[in-house]
Amino acid sequence: MQFSAAQLAQLINGTIEGDANASVSSFGKIEEAKKGQISFLANPKYEEFLYKTNASIIIVNNSLQLKQPVIATLIRVEDAYSAFATLLSFYEKMITPNYVGIEQPSFVDATATVGKDVYIGAFAYIGKNVVLHDGVKIFPHCFIGDNVIIESNTKINSGVKIYHNCKVGSNVIIHAGTVIGSDGFGFAPQADGSLQKVPQLGNVVIENNVEIGANTVIDRATIGSTIIKANAKLDNLIQIAHNVEIGNTTVIAAQTGISGSTKIGNGVMIGGQAGLAGHLQIGDGAKINAQAGVGKSLKPGMSVTGSPAGEFGATMRIQASTRKIPDLEAKIKALELIIATMNK
Repeated sequence: MQFSAAQLAQLINGTIEGDANASVSSFGKIEEAKKGQISFLANPKYEEFLYKTNASIIIVNNSLQLKQPVIATLIRVEDAYSAFATLLSFYEKMITPNYVGIEQPSFVDATATVGKDVYIGAFAYIGKNVVLHDGVKIFPHCFIGDNVIIESNTKINSGVKIYHNCKVGSNVIIHAGTVIGSDGFGFAPQADGSLQKVPQLGNVVIENNVEIGANTVIDRATIGSTIIKANAKLDNLIQIAHNVEIGNTTVIAAQTGISGSTKIGNGVMIGGQAGLAGHLQIGDGAKINAQAGVGKSLKPGMSVTGSPAGEFGATMRIQASTRKIPDLEAKIKALELIIATMNK
């Protein structure tokens, strides 16, 4: 299916520079795109490819100042990255099959409530008193435990396990292999040196418009709820412990581990392989760099890096100074030699 520049500009509220009749049928990276493909430029590091790409249409920011002539038709928008994402979403909806119905073999308990236009894939298990609202998609080999509630238009990809009593909001996407509601890691040391398991009686609550990557694990609360608030985005391979709360629009990259009862505010950004200790308060808008080890609470807007994590600017200055130590050592030796010569 082909789209003209005029049609695409209308979809993303853009302004055309060039041939409004230029057409495309697929997407391409700006450095590799071919004729008949659309690409975008948002990162200045890739601007050199704008002047030599074979793409037919390129989405660019309104603020971009051209340094050379461009052969491709340009569509100027306020935010090229967001506009390109809009087009990708539009195209994805066009090509994605409308899965509806219950495939066999699968098991749906007689007490479960299944709404309109729900899809349940083969080998899925739907437990007692489960509620699946309209438009929910449960892909093959999923386990949905007793009393789970999944609200409208949520997509549960293959192999996801959602334990009993958990709640998932609307327009949520959970990717393959993720486990929601497994037991929190709670053990009480005994006088004889043994460890008594602390029953984990709470649940996990995932609010609307959350996306959770593949093979992530979110533990149920000991009592109360582990909560992932609306619009949060979680990458693959993340561990979230019992009674953690993740704030609205917070973004967490892969291989991060968050210990029990830590509360993360709204709009927080956490880089890959970061580790957070338990019972912390992470303020709204805080930024935690990749591989940071956070052992104390952070104020709103604070940026940290390193392990243990320190204030970003100060830590980077320390690291820069550390790299200069060999040169400083050489200078000290030279000064010592001068002083020794002067004292003779």
